[in-house]
Amino acid sequence: MTIDQAAVMDKVVALCKRRGFVYPSSEIYGGINALYDYGPYGVALRRNIRNLWWRHVVELRDDVVGLEASIIMAPEVWVASGHVDGFTDPLVDCLGSCKKRWRADHLESDRCPECGGELGPARQFNLMFKTFIGPLEASSAQVYLRPETAQAMFVDFKNVLNSMRVRLPFGIAQQGRSFRNEISPGNFIFRLREFEQMEMEFFVRPGEDEEWHRHWIEERHRWYLEVLQLNPERVRIRAHEGAELAHYAKATSDIEYHFPFGWGELEGVANRTDFDLRQHQQHSRQDLTYTDTQTNERYLPYVIEPAAGVDRIMITLLVDAYREEEVRGETRVVLALAPRLAPIQVAVMPLSKKEELIGPARRLQSLLRPHFRTEYDQTGGNIGRRYRRQDEIGTPFCVTVDFDTLDDECVTIRERDSMQQRRVPIAEVAQNLRGELE
Repeated sequence: MTIDQAAVMDKVVALCKRRGFVYPSSEIYGGINALYDYGPYGVALRRNIRNLWWRHVVELRDDVVGLEASIIMAPEVWVASGHVDGFTDPLVDCLGSCKKRWRADHLESDRCPECGGELGPARQFNLMFKTFIGPLEASSAQVYLRPETAQAMFVDFKNVLNSMRVRLPFGIAQQGRSFRNEISPGNFIFRLREFEQMEMEFFVRPGEDEEWHRHWIEERHRWYLEVLQLNPERVRIRAHEGAELAHYAKATSDIEYHFPFGWGELEGVANRTDFDLRQHQQHSRQDLTYTDTQTNERYLPYVIEPAAGVDRIMITLLVDAYREEEVRGETRVVLALAPRLAPIQVAVMPLSKKEELIGPARRLQSLLRPHFRTEYDQTGGNIGRRYRRQDEIGTPFCVTVDFDTLDDECVTIRERDSMQQRRVPIAEVAQNLRGELE
């Protein structure tokens, strides 16, 4: 069934609220712009995304280690990185009736897109959130909520180098919350003021940086297609043009996805050269050079940075997996998520609420729970409606215990995408599903 792409985003947003993936933050107080809470299924999906990223970027490699740094760092960190002076967007105010504020570089004319009023002059607006340490709100106590996780990996470079005995080339990976006071957030959870990043800084010998940059572009592109199983027709690699490059970057390529609102960045892979280590060495007056024990050469490493966001990957997966199908005159909504990503992998259902079926169904769930993410569903409604609910949250398999189970010790496995069913002995259910789910 063909779906109008312009309507997909609205349908996904509605599904997220209805099925417990994403809620507006502080909703009972009217909400707060560009901040969201993640419900039970959203939490599960995000955990799966984080675990898969960590598994492939860190655990399956010998050359990447992990870090978990504090959200608040010394304010000098952000002076050295350039965020205090340069992490800004141009802001304009509407002088007409609506009085709204807009990001100047996103406007197509000199009139307000809301009310058509005149716009004031552009001024630079720093995107970092400020707060204070200690009891006094004095300038000497001012600190920032981090706008990115990257800087901690540069600041802790020597600590990791000395404590872990790693040798170039190697990477430091981190997952965690970041905060940006965006002027024009939007497109649901695509652009937020509080978001979760997954970044890795890969330190290499100068001169080998371009080869490693190509490697990580290809590796991250492959991850989206083969591990997350995104539609390859909707994924592309786009190199930044010269004027588009960040001040620290020698080269950057974005892995982009074609959303209902157009192409958008899914992950950036940047060659940051030695900019960050050099800045922190200069401002901290600490030696951050690397010594090659084989050649005794000392130098500041170059850095390749693959940087992704959990929230953007999540909305990408939901949009990519959303399906509508006509089944016997009704519309069936399906989230065709890869089984490794699905919040629930196996739903166990007794055909009715009769006690003689509930016991075997609970025992079956206990057998499956050590191997898969399971859910027990005996809510009201017929079995067809319960199947539809599981389809909407992306559950690959439903296992139904019926009255025949009491005689033959078999259950029915129903597959999400094909809706095909098969009868399997209870003792063989886990093994039967393992190959398809793992």
